[in-house]
Amino acid sequence: MNYWSIRQAVKTLRSGGVIAYPTEAVFGLGCDPWDEAAVNRILDIKQRPWHKGLILIASDFNQLADFIEPLSPETLQQIEATWPGPVTWLLPAKDTTPDYLTGEHATIAVRITAHPIAHELCKAAGHALVSTSANIAGMPPAKNHRQVRWQLPEVNAIVTGHCGEATQPSQIRDAQTGTILR
Repeated sequence: MNYWSIRQAVKTLRSGGVIAYPTEAVFGLGCDPWDEAAVNRILDIKQRPWHKGLILIASDFNQLADFIEPLSPETLQQIEATWPGPVTWLLPAKDTTPDYLTGEHATIAVRITAHPIAHELCKAAGHALVSTSANIAGMPPAKNHRQVRWQLPEVNAIVTGHCGEATQPSQIRDAQTGTILR
């Protein structure tokens, strides 16, 4: 694992920058979720509409607590059975969760990542990260740092490393209905 690259990425996050990093299936774009300007930069870089909302990844459940409403023990048990791992859950968002993260939804998409580099990045940052595929909307997601640099030269820092073995982006499940959305 390239700890120097992770440290540089954390410095970039703290200064309001946008980073790219490997995840379970593809490279992700990320930033501090409380930094509205950085989130808007990601949306501009991707040419993604804000109303769709974004995913947050974390190294542990505590990093998500500021964004989600308290969960029932049954819901928590269902979610914990899939984490850490490539399953993203739509959970009820707290009223204080910014609209630029939830889009037009009352839920927020969250995941505790199993990818060692993404996990270590969240841990080193000390908070959850925005995580959306590293690509311009409609184009194939980047699978390595060279593809990120070619497609998204506006990214401030890239954490090098390999994506996980997953061939598809994370599954998305609605915790309230049990529906698998992706």
